[in-house]
Amino acid sequence: MATKELTCIICPRGCHLSVDENMNVTGNSCPRGAAYAKQELTNPTRTITSTVRCDSKLLEVCPVKTKDPIPKGKIFDVMAAINAAKVTIPVHIGDVVIKNVAETGTDLVSTREILE
Repeated sequence: MATKELTCIICPRGCHLSVDENMNVTGNSCPRGAAYAKQELTNPTRTITSTVRCDSKLLEVCPVKTKDPIPKGKIFDVMAAINAAKVTIPVHIGDVVIKNVAETGTDLVSTREILE
């Protein structure tokens, strides 16, 4: 494996990271940058934020997110499940919209309260 160059997205600082073939990380200003680089190269994950259709008279969609980061390779499966879903109101912040979304081991939860 050749040296990989990454930009850390953990904080706004955006450190420019270099990772060698032995997984030694340089360029990070804090330990979180090193952990991010190692995870990004071995098992990249993302938190998905989106919207799901709902039956509210006031809003057409409800904002949602994955409770935990999901494997990057599952993004399209998660989005397909989100696009097929519909929320029945009332819905509260943190309510599970889809349990174990796309068999990722994490739930899709509401990030807004919609009562009518």
